[in-house]
Amino acid sequence: MVSLVRSTALAAFVTASFASPSVADTGAGSYLAGRQAIYESDYAAAAEYYAKALNFDPYNAKLQESVLLARVALGQVDRALPIAQAMEDGDLSSQAGRMVIFANLVAEDRLDELLARDPETQGVGPLVDGLMIAWAYMGQGQMTKAMEQFDQVATQDGLTEFAMYHKAMALASVGDFEGADAIFAENGGVVGRFSRRAALARAEVLSQLDRNQEALQFLDDVFAAGNDPSIDNYVSRLSAGETLPFTHVRSARDGMAEIYFSVGAALNSEAAHDYVLMYARIASYLRPDHIDAILLSAELLEELQQYDLAVEAYRAVPSGSTDHHVAELGRADVLNRSGKVDAAVEVLQTLASQQPDLPSVHVALADLQRQQEDYAGAVSSYDRAIDLTETESGGNWFLHYARGISHERLKNWDGAESDFRRALELNPDQPQVLNYLGYSLVERREKLDEALDMIERAVAARPDSGYIVDSLGWVLFRLGRYQEAVAHMERAVELMPVDPVVNDHLGDVYWAVGRAREAEFQWKRALSFIDPEDADGEADPERIRSKIETGLDAVLAAEGADPLKVANGN
Repeated sequence: MVSLVRSTALAAFVTASFASPSVADTGAGSYLAGRQAIYESDYAAAAEYYAKALNFDPYNAKLQESVLLARVALGQVDRALPIAQAMEDGDLSSQAGRMVIFANLVAEDRLDELLARDPETQGVGPLVDGLMIAWAYMGQGQMTKAMEQFDQVATQDGLTEFAMYHKAMALASVGDFEGADAIFAENGGVVGRFSRRAALARAEVLSQLDRNQEALQFLDDVFAAGNDPSIDNYVSRLSAGETLPFTHVRSARDGMAEIYFSVGAALNSEAAHDYVLMYARIASYLRPDHIDAILLSAELLEELQQYDLAVEAYRAVPSGSTDHHVAELGRADVLNRSGKVDAAVEVLQTLASQQPDLPSVHVALADLQRQQEDYAGAVSSYDRAIDLTETESGGNWFLHYARGISHERLKNWDGAESDFRRALELNPDQPQVLNYLGYSLVERREKLDEALDMIERAVAARPDSGYIVDSLGWVLFRLGRYQEAVAHMERAVELMPVDPVVNDHLGDVYWAVGRAREAEFQWKRALSFIDPEDADGEADPERIRSKIETGLDAVLAAEGADPLKVANGN
């Protein structure tokens, strides 16, 4: 599998403290509104309010930095330039400002000015500065200097793979595919597996060298079997004998965009989302068709709960892209998270009709339908997803499990039990399935000994799961082993103290062992935790009230159920 180089050392090379002088005394309202907007990651509002505050105090470095950061987060890198330039002219240190200046020098093809900057006082950091210089030399046609610069960056601890990746891309961008592949292949092929983009770039390089079969084998070795349209597209074209063009970096400007993307992607698991967003946005500014940079921006905005901006970013991926499905799945997820569920379903239904053979789309649609309690729709979507995946795939257990839940909610027990048992064939010790099937059998009062065995195995795997521990106590109760059930049910309540079902179950167990006052207390607790708007909840408030008023024995008698003393063998 592809592994992306991530190192805590990298953060030290590319991060820096932003200027933070005291805030202006005037424009306080705008400043406070801007600060609240930043706290909520509302970059549009932050840019507006901080800009107003800046009118009152135009030389306030904190306000300048805040406006600049908000505009970059919005993707307005060109609009951030005047502020960045003003900060530099005022000798204010700002890493973000220097990143913006770099990007605009590249966009305006002013590479001489970029090379003339002093890295010590006008740079971003050793990695970005070193690679920017190398690519600037590439842009000027100075290949020897560029190669020397890449090699120099590679000598720094922790930066070798980054430097060699960019060197390989630089060589490929000018048609030296043999030189590029030599770098991708050396040291066991570590650079060729540096990232997903590196692996796909190497496949293109091999194809340019008329080595399609080797490219196919390489892709098979690097990527796990799955359903990725981008990889499938490469495989299909390579198998047909097509010579793939080298698309990953076509110019020095593309190379500089790749710097920001590759560094941002590497920092993604370590740095704050808004910090990484700067890198992704600048990469997209320098290369608007950098799909991976667009997707990274969208994912970061989603994590920052800027849903409208995330939707806008996902929409920027063109329908002709092989990653369009990724963008649409992301857009649907954002719409769902922002409460626009119907719109999310519509996106997924459209995508399912456009790409009917892509299992991930049908799974996403099925999961959302199940979440919305459209169980019939979910079953249909899971049917399609299961049909499209390998029968013996171990990962298929969840599809059968989820479809089983949908069948069970539709009162189709035969279909549900069949799916649950199929899930256990694929993953025999999966505690969720063991618990769900075991508990369902308990509620149906069927095969209680088998249900007990399943739930005991589930508890052994997940001893701190309140739901599973509750299931164990409940099956013991159903088997009439009341004293044994007490400790397990008390433990379940410890783990899930405000769950109405678990508290209701503990009340029943207490009643069965003669602890009537404690039973009444637990039933009252259960009643207090029931959501009155949850009409489909398992805990029945009317039944609980009846138990409080008349006791469990009377309720069971009214229901025509076996009395506890019979169930207990007394």
